Amino acid sequence: MNREVCLCINTPSARRGVIKDEETIRKAALKYKIPYITTLAGAKAAVDGIGTARKGKGGVKSLQDYHAGIELQI
Repeated sequence: MNREVCLCINTPSARRGVIKDEETIRKAALKYKIPYITTLAGAKAAVDGIGTARKGKGGVKSLQDYHAGIELQI
């Protein structure tokens, strides 16, 4: 509500009541337009991307452009 949170990383566990907690966190993130990540792999990708963007490197390209640059090794 006071704009102190700018990213939410929620990796639910298998404990009791987790579904209700997850729903509450997800709804709050959506309500306040906060990016919401649910996996550690996603969190790492976001951190890597934020780091690259802060260095002024990187850019945006389509998946098609990205995959066109990948060499297949057979």
